[in-house]
Amino acid sequence: MENEKCFQDIIEKVIAFGAFKASVVKVSDIVTDRVFRSLCEANVCGKYGKCYTCPPDVGDIDELMQSLKGYSYALVYQTVGELEDSFDIEGMFEAGKKHSELVLKMVSAFGKPDGVLHLGGGGCRICEKCGKLTGEPCRDPEHAIASLEAYGVNVSKLAELAGMKYINGQNTVTYFGAMLFN
Repeated sequence: MENEKCFQDIIEKVIAFGAFKASVVKVSDIVTDRVFRSLCEANVCGKYGKCYTCPPDVGDIDELMQSLKGYSYALVYQTVGELEDSFDIEGMFEAGKKHSELVLKMVSAFGKPDGVLHLGGGGCRICEKCGKLTGEPCRDPEHAIASLEAYGVNVSKLAELAGMKYINGQNTVTYFGAMLFN
């Protein structure tokens, strides 16, 4: 009962920060698969090898999937951006930027102490240009965020588990994030 009240408070906070929907799920119910790393290796998002929080730099997929088992719960949240049409790349980037702003609010509000892991959608967008590209260390390790996909999370199944739609209608783009905790 006490957990449910705490979970509801966290859900209300993330919605106040700008999430479209939020829900708490058990991490043990989250589906992972190493096949999602192959999407990263195919460089679908263009960040493979170009960002410290993306593969290959983020770490071994099997170790990352195993590390998720060290958490009990995940606050799953989503943002939904409106697009002019399905070719609105600028709208997609703007929606991604807004999602990253929400992730930053989450990190600022809850921190990144031991026992808390923040994962975003599509890789870290904290810096305009990752230090990886210029041979510098990460400029903001306190806020840097890896993606759900980099950890092998099946995001469409995560959405279903959290009672959310993976696709929220025509001319929209949906991003997901999660805060894992004990």
